[in-house]
Amino acid sequence: MSTTTALRTFPDVRADFPGLTPGWHYLDTAATAQKPQAVIDATVHAMGRDYATVHRGVYARSADMTLAYEAARRRIAAFIGAKEEQIAFVRGATEAINLVAYSHPKKGRVLLSVLEHHSNIVPWQLAGWQVDVCPLTADGCIDLDAAEKMLTPDHEMVAFAHVSNVLGSPLDVARAAELAHRVGAELLVDGCQAVPRLPVDVAALGCDYYVFSGHKLYGPTGIGVLWSDKLDALPPWQGGGSMIDRVTFAKTTYAPAPTRFEAGTPAIVEAIGLAAAIDYVDAVGVAAIHAHEVALVGTLREALARRNSITLFGPENSAGIVSFAMAGVHPHDIGTILDESGVAIRAGHHCAQPLMEHLGVPATARASFGVYSNDDDVAALIDGLARVERIFG
Repeated sequence: MSTTTALRTFPDVRADFPGLTPGWHYLDTAATAQKPQAVIDATVHAMGRDYATVHRGVYARSADMTLAYEAARRRIAAFIGAKEEQIAFVRGATEAINLVAYSHPKKGRVLLSVLEHHSNIVPWQLAGWQVDVCPLTADGCIDLDAAEKMLTPDHEMVAFAHVSNVLGSPLDVARAAELAHRVGAELLVDGCQAVPRLPVDVAALGCDYYVFSGHKLYGPTGIGVLWSDKLDALPPWQGGGSMIDRVTFAKTTYAPAPTRFEAGTPAIVEAIGLAAAIDYVDAVGVAAIHAHEVALVGTLREALARRNSITLFGPENSAGIVSFAMAGVHPHDIGTILDESGVAIRAGHHCAQPLMEHLGVPATARASFGVYSNDDDVAALIDGLARVERIFG
């Protein structure tokens, strides 16, 4: 499908998102997605008329809420081709990576890449892993040829982003899994930027752990997912209520996975909201969303490439994200001037300081698309950048 056809045939869903006020062009979905009314309604109902605790009460509303909470787990599992017992709810991808980094019984060497988010760097350092760093290809993708040469039997883990939050670089997860498994390592995949815009089937990908956050998938904040078919091999990370089998002062035994990783009262409302977000995304179609965002990325990259003042970063096939710099203008100034024109982008290091050092810049400007983005957003950004050039010219 051509770029023009993809943009013309994709449904206009902006009216479903009350946060998208008229005249405002939101191009910061990679940071957090706007919420459709269906998700807002689901969370309001769960917080209000349906609210009760889960797993504890013997009264009818508690039982109903427990059913809704566990139904959300099943819905989320189905969305990524998983089984419900392989899904642990966490506060976000950051907590999921911390959980694996701290709970894993073999804290040896981990191979990361230059483009990783801080959330996929710092937890491994704090938990005592020895970090090796895989370089990037010339166009900003994780260099799996280099990874193949670097990996040894000393590596217990490989942890890569499925899609870079700065460059939009997609990862060949199946190949990364094969390379990791060849030396006896496991693969953790940060799927935060992939799940909202790419079809994900964890069984087909072949990874060992897959993590993502709800708020980037048009759901609430404070909820995320850790998937693994190896959860039973991990000991508990946090202690408290719900995650136990039996407690005495002499000894405590723990519930099976995934319950052992969900200490305390869970994010009930947020889980239900995330399931509603997945229903919304499925109704539009992940493949259709991906094609739509590919078309928008192509349009924007083509327009930016024509401007001599602009340096583009990342590959041509970046997924939903375009990072760039303008000669002589700090990205923060770009973002501020664009905001005056009703265009919201991200400007900064994007929690990826090692990548900024690799790119040789202190920061980048980043435009990122979502299901609600359209060619008017691209046009407004281009017009706004022309104004930036006039101001600093």
